Amino acid sequence: MAEGETSAVAPARDSKSETMAFVVAAAGWLVPGLGHALLKMWGRAVVCFLTVGVLVMVGAGMRGNLFTSRGNDAFDSLGYIADLGTGSFYLVARLLEADGPDVSHADGDYGTRFLATAGVFNLLAALHAYEAARGRKA
Repeated sequence: MAEGETSAVAPARDSKSETMAFVVAAAGWLVPGLGHALLKMWGRAVVCFLTVGVLVMVGAGMRGNLFTSRGNDAFDSLGYIADLGTGSFYLVARLLEADGPDVSHADGDYGTRFLATAGVFNLLAALHAYEAARGRKA
């Protein structure tokens, strides 16, 4: 290797720590904030849980549309992925959606956005927990 060059090969990761990082990420996705709680990041865990929970409750309370896997177009598919991002709160929102969505009014349309925002936020939080478990971010 010439002087001044750096090696492009990264050091080998411990497979146990990598597996633990995946477990933390999956736990953080399934129950918002759980990944951070496993890492003893209590403040972030509480913020994630409350933020996702409030967004889901408000979105479902406004009778927002909760997308299903039987989408007709790309927007429906992306909405379904965003809604699934809420983890176990997706099932809670399904139970709260007893009357069905009402997107004919502005409330329902905003509710749809709140539900999708909750999912995207939780996916980002799970990604952060994964990176923190790998030791890459605090």
